[in-house]
Amino acid sequence: MQDKLIIALSKGRIFKETLPFLKAAGIEPEDDPEHSRKLILDTNQEDVKLLVIRATDVPTYVEHGGADLGVAGKDVLMEHGGSGVYEPLDLRIARCRLMVAGQPDVDLEGSRRLRVATKFVNSARRYFADKGQQVEVIKLYGSMELAPLVGLADCIVDLVDTGGTLKANGLVPLEHICDISSRLIVNKASMKMKQARVRQLMNAMSAVVPRGD
Repeated sequence: MQDKLIIALSKGRIFKETLPFLKAAGIEPEDDPEHSRKLILDTNQEDVKLLVIRATDVPTYVEHGGADLGVAGKDVLMEHGGSGVYEPLDLRIARCRLMVAGQPDVDLEGSRRLRVATKFVNSARRYFADKGQQVEVIKLYGSMELAPLVGLADCIVDLVDTGGTLKANGLVPLEHICDISSRLIVNKASMKMKQARVRQLMNAMSAVVPRGD
């Protein structure tokens, strides 16, 4: 019998956009996570299971062996640290940008210590430290755009897709930190112990990665 594979995914956009990659590898889920209460989904392959968890938990499950592989956004991997997993493949899905944003007249280069609201605490600290700026980071879990409007922060660090939410709240993108897309990640032990099975899956997924911009 082939080695069992457990693949960690999060609900929503990443799960939906990962399905064509799984299909290319001959893997199709038996249940839809949006309508099922199951956290472990069976697939059409008896030896492959899908683990449905929070996006921020995917790297942790993969690193510690709760899953053999996973799909996680680069933003999540940057916050996690990423050193405990292999990151062999950029799937080029769920693409957006990690940006500094704020009101158009905010002075990011002034002498005053900036207050930065974000849920990407580690990424924000690294970005401003690389610029030689000390900042006060305020951790928020949602409605980031509100922080500059009520004086809680000078700017925010957040994911930007179309920019529509920023515009609707009178904010603008100010500085580009990095481009974000979702990556296939692999547990280090699984890469060694289940190498043939993992590489078979990686090769099938790689063949359907979108090319170009």
